[in-house]
Amino acid sequence: MGKSQETFSKREREKQRVKKQQDKIEKRKERKANEKSKSLEDMMAYLDENGNLTNTPPDPKKKKIFRQEDMQVSVPKQEDRPIEEPRKGIVSFFNTQKGFGFINDAETRERIFVHVNDLSSPVMENDKVTFFVQQSPKGLVAVNVTVVK
Repeated sequence: MGKSQETFSKREREKQRVKKQQDKIEKRKERKANEKSKSLEDMMAYLDENGNLTNTPPDPKKKKIFRQEDMQVSVPKQEDRPIEEPRKGIVSFFNTQKGFGFINDAETRERIFVHVNDLSSPVMENDKVTFFVQQSPKGLVAVNVTVVK
């Protein structure tokens, strides 16, 4: 007669598999025994005025009405945008060798990048300038920069 092909590890794995199946069946039976018949009202969830989930319905007095015409779902059309006026600022840094610098906007205190190609005349540090702002892939860029005398 030959030796049994069933090794210790195979028997252990089979025991674990059977135990896992039995545990699963027991858990299913427990869930069915503990299951309460929930009504639709118990299962409902509501959003309050702050966007939080609650189990109580919202107060109709706090309901806000929005008109569809007032909602903006896209970028405003070009004619709807305000006409941009030239901004004023001071050149805080400019590297003449590399051809770039930064302008501090007088109103918003933003630091805006400027390149030598966007200058109408040469600039130095601490020069007062007027400029327009454009959006670039890397951020805001000053264009049409002119020195104010």
